[in-house]
Amino acid sequence: MVNEALAKPGDSSQVVTEVIASLARLGLLRNSPTTFDADVVAALAHFQQSRGLSATGVLTRGTYLALEEARWRLGDRNLSVTPGALMRGDDVTTLQQRLTEMGFDCGRIDGIYGPLTESAIQEFQKQVGLSADGIAGVGTYKALIRLTGTVKGGAPSHLRDEYLVRRRGPALNGKVVVLDPSFGGNAKGCEAFGLNEAQIVLDVAQRLEGRLNALGVRTFITRGKDTNPSEVERIEFANKSGTDLLISLHLEHHHNPIASGVATYYYGSEAHEVHSVVGEKLATLIQREISARTDLVNCRTHARTWELLRLTKAPAVRVDLGYLTNESDATKLARATFRDALAEALVVAIQRLYLAVEEDAATGTLSIADLRKAGLRK
Repeated sequence: MVNEALAKPGDSSQVVTEVIASLARLGLLRNSPTTFDADVVAALAHFQQSRGLSATGVLTRGTYLALEEARWRLGDRNLSVTPGALMRGDDVTTLQQRLTEMGFDCGRIDGIYGPLTESAIQEFQKQVGLSADGIAGVGTYKALIRLTGTVKGGAPSHLRDEYLVRRRGPALNGKVVVLDPSFGGNAKGCEAFGLNEAQIVLDVAQRLEGRLNALGVRTFITRGKDTNPSEVERIEFANKSGTDLLISLHLEHHHNPIASGVATYYYGSEAHEVHSVVGEKLATLIQREISARTDLVNCRTHARTWELLRLTKAPAVRVDLGYLTNESDATKLARATFRDALAEALVVAIQRLYLAVEEDAATGTLSIADLRKAGLRK
């Protein structure tokens, strides 16, 4: 599992040695520890923060893989599509950024050398008179370096994302949305005050599904009451459904019972200066609508590189609908009327994503009835 710890404080395994070497190479460790000590934990947390991961200082498989990606620089190796184990790394991210700046469509800048990136490389190779083999090797790198800085302008990936949303039109009717309630089956998630995460987020997803279906949206839920698909299965389900949006629903927990509030996450990385424009916009709308319609503490929106956000082809967001370990949040989440309010806030946020500026309304003012009337007029 991605979130399972690979090492604990005091360990001195081969994995720990590799991690220490990686952190030192990145300039995050000044000394040369030999065990997984406090300095390594602090350096690891700093690295996680910079890469859009949860800054826990815990060495998970996800963090280990991110450290591996961080070691590569453009030109260190030949890049090509390898079915079953696509190449990942900072070198791929740099390559995608440069291709995008020059107008070649490699899709989302995600640091993964997939078919779209290969196709963009082939187009680039044709333009500069190289063999269009889709392999980014020495000749391709030299051509990229020669042309870097010759193309100026805005952010093509941002413009492309926004265009795809606008092309789908303002009406919700006909759109496809995948809802992803966390956990399921025997996995209950966080539990407190006689409640559990899996049950509550599924209930919110079902309330949201009903409202979206009434507006003509094709809605899919990644799981039922008795199933708990893996993260990979949830991502594959969303990608195969041809969804316009994915919304993953979770609850938070913390050892400090004072921690409370709602937070929304979208794909983005400060280290690479990339993010999903549409994902960020949807996250902002969701956060504002929930904060306006409930008294949950506003814990704001945040960019993350979690696999669900990174690998889902459509814009994806994760919404943490409150802290189940906080008595006030738990009391609210236990009420059906409150879960209705959450569902309505999510529907309105989805609709506002597609509305033109002149058609939009102030946060917290649109209702499901308004959306139905608007749908009848279109």
